[in-house]
Amino acid sequence: MRAYGHGFGLRYDLPLPLALWIIGAACAILLSFLVVAIAVRANASVEAPAQPNLLRWQIDNTLAGPNIRLIAQLLSVAALILVVVAGIIGDQTPTRNLAPTAIWIAWWVGFCYLSAFVGNVWSVVNPWAAIFDWCERILSKPRAPRRAKVNWPKSLGVWPAIALFIVFAWLELIWEGRSIPSQLAWLAIGFSVLTWTGMFIFGRSTWLTHADPFALTFSVLSKFGPTDICIGHGICDTCPANKEKVESDPGEASDRDRCYRGADSRGRWILRPPGVGLLDTENMSQSLSVFVVVMLSTVTFDGFMATPVWQRIENALYVALPVLGDSRLAIINTLGLLVFCATFIAVYRLVATLIAHASGNRMTPDAANRAFVLTLVPIAIAYLVAHYLSYFLIQGQLLIRLASDPFGFGWNILGTAHFRPDIGIVGARFVWYTSLVAIVLGHVAAVSLAHIVALRRLVEPRLAIRSQIPMLVLMIAYTMVSLWIIAQPIVE
Repeated sequence: MRAYGHGFGLRYDLPLPLALWIIGAACAILLSFLVVAIAVRANASVEAPAQPNLLRWQIDNTLAGPNIRLIAQLLSVAALILVVVAGIIGDQTPTRNLAPTAIWIAWWVGFCYLSAFVGNVWSVVNPWAAIFDWCERILSKPRAPRRAKVNWPKSLGVWPAIALFIVFAWLELIWEGRSIPSQLAWLAIGFSVLTWTGMFIFGRSTWLTHADPFALTFSVLSKFGPTDICIGHGICDTCPANKEKVESDPGEASDRDRCYRGADSRGRWILRPPGVGLLDTENMSQSLSVFVVVMLSTVTFDGFMATPVWQRIENALYVALPVLGDSRLAIINTLGLLVFCATFIAVYRLVATLIAHASGNRMTPDAANRAFVLTLVPIAIAYLVAHYLSYFLIQGQLLIRLASDPFGFGWNILGTAHFRPDIGIVGARFVWYTSLVAIVLGHVAAVSLAHIVALRRLVEPRLAIRSQIPMLVLMIAYTMVSLWIIAQPIVE
């Protein structure tokens, strides 16, 4: 089951030439830049909006209490066990086994959307963290929280998470076994062993915030979301307060440290305008900025692989490199993935350098790199919507059938085993307009957030506007490229 972004096979003739759509989208980004620039000059105030903590109200305390979180974690752990067991003992046909659909659609795409448009729900239900926490509570002495056996080297940053994320992207996009249930199940087991070992050695929070690519991905995406979640009397896996403790002196940071931003032991469930979380770059490290760019590059490469241009490149290299044998297709795609990641990192680094120069050297290139990288997140979210929404809506319907027969044994537990997905639920027309709107709005949000960050850093409106010209050029270029990529399976 390849994670194709478009689950239909019909060509769609756009009412206008593709070039006009691309130019129009680029003009929309430019217009938004001018509107924001005028607004900035008219009102230089960039004060943070009010962000009420919903846990102050009794009804929200009930919904977010420890019992609710425990139920959610139990369901999450049960789902993990079910997926692994189904992958190992169930029918190995991808569409008849729960594992591929649950992993690629319900978990990966589903939690990306939940994180971006709701909040960091994963930090509440993470089954690996929950199992480790339960074991730790049982084995630890009362009132004596376990200390990490090894302090996390500060120089490592989140580089292990970057490496694991690239490996995951390779598994999703290139690995031939990505749709084989048993292979996915054993990968889940291997990841479980790695995660629990890392938590045991370095501490739960440290591992989740520095080495777990999924916890970090969902955390970054959730910064765009309308809520900031840390509930259930547990630790906050992504709280900057805990990050500071771990990075400054990991030995002094207990895995049961609570998040102080909630103002009390109940934690926090902050309601905020979408995107506000992306303005907090105080704890942004150089490695974390690379992680954000790598996220954007991998999802773009996924779309690029479906274009005729990449198919021509792939075919030419396949013919030219017979020495690589039967593995040449995988090697070619692997090199393409790595080149994409390296190119995106280099381009963003160049833009950050240009921003630093445009700011009159008020910022160094490294400071500009860290300050503006989170403003790229709305673009990544827009591309996730544009590229995966049809796949999610069409292939996700398999879950209705698999809920009755997760192992492919012919069961009909819920009476839905004979359900057939409706592939007509979305079409090329729907995907095109959804993609167009998502990409344009994502870039407009990115432009607006970048202006706010620039004004906070540089204070002077004129200097802030000037510093954003390189970012504007980058965003216009990426808008045009991303729309072209999304359009290829539709118009070809």
